[in-house]
Amino acid sequence: MPKTIRANDIFQALQVINQPLYSVEERIRDQARTFDPAVEGYVAYAIASRGKRLRPALALLAGGCTGEITSGHVDLAVITELIHLATLVHDDIIDGAEIRRELPTANAKWGCALSVLLGDVLFAHALKLSTFFHDSEVSRHIAQAASAVCQGEIIQTQRRFDLTLSVPDYFRIIEMKTAALFAVAAELGAFINNAPQHAISGLKTFGIKLGTAYQIYDDIIDIAGDEESAGKSLGTDLAKGKLTLPILDALKLANPRDREHLRTLILDNPGENTREVRSLVQKLGGMKSAIRTASTLCRDGRRQLLLLEENPHREALLQIAGSLEATLQDFN
Repeated sequence: MPKTIRANDIFQALQVINQPLYSVEERIRDQARTFDPAVEGYVAYAIASRGKRLRPALALLAGGCTGEITSGHVDLAVITELIHLATLVHDDIIDGAEIRRELPTANAKWGCALSVLLGDVLFAHALKLSTFFHDSEVSRHIAQAASAVCQGEIIQTQRRFDLTLSVPDYFRIIEMKTAALFAVAAELGAFINNAPQHAISGLKTFGIKLGTAYQIYDDIIDIAGDEESAGKSLGTDLAKGKLTLPILDALKLANPRDREHLRTLILDNPGENTREVRSLVQKLGGMKSAIRTASTLCRDGRRQLLLLEENPHREALLQIAGSLEATLQDFN
């Protein structure tokens, strides 16, 4: 059973943007020093641990696909990652998660009240940085994406334990809460270079497909992964009543008796029933169905890239999507 997206494949793909990605890392760390000294330590902690940096990578690689990677692409990469980090702080509060990237979450260290404000200040800082672009269209698109992320989280929270949630409802939520930020990173990476409209649209669609597939993968990990390898608290989606694609597909595929049993497990102490839910979801084919859907999204995204001129940056994007698809297949 795979635990996380293939790190070696991602590392290899990102070698083509090694230098600008290093600049992004420096810029992210530097942001903490722009805050009041009384706040700096909290911000530094929230931004210190490195994730996969997929959103910054998309911004840089989209720039490389369509021309030169400029300082504007580095700025875009920093902004998208800060927005993502803000959402993680808030997600951990909502989910009651105690571990993120193998470290205590902000709410585990300082409580929910301070952590809410920490997430808020990261959001605000990212949007402030976006206003420095000369073209206001860039900051407008970033603000729209940040708004979509927050709205998606609200709708997901609103629909907890809602067994009437449909698969189209689920996709609407994750396209807002996750794919919107992937999409804006890829789209604006091309837009900053004044790329042709077909390239901008193609990269935006690639971002949506990849982001959606990545969220499905993350939902699978929450059910089937293990915390030590994932580096974060797992089982929180189920415990908090978030109905993800493996569960929705299992409900759809089940006979009436199994469907009622699964519904009961979800509504009755779901946090304590994780192992039984996982077993039943796998038995009913929910996991395999979700894997097929995410794999198809990866392939659809790759087809968008084939419309672009071949170059090392396009190949790196293809490799990232291919790595995610291969990781998904490892679950079968």
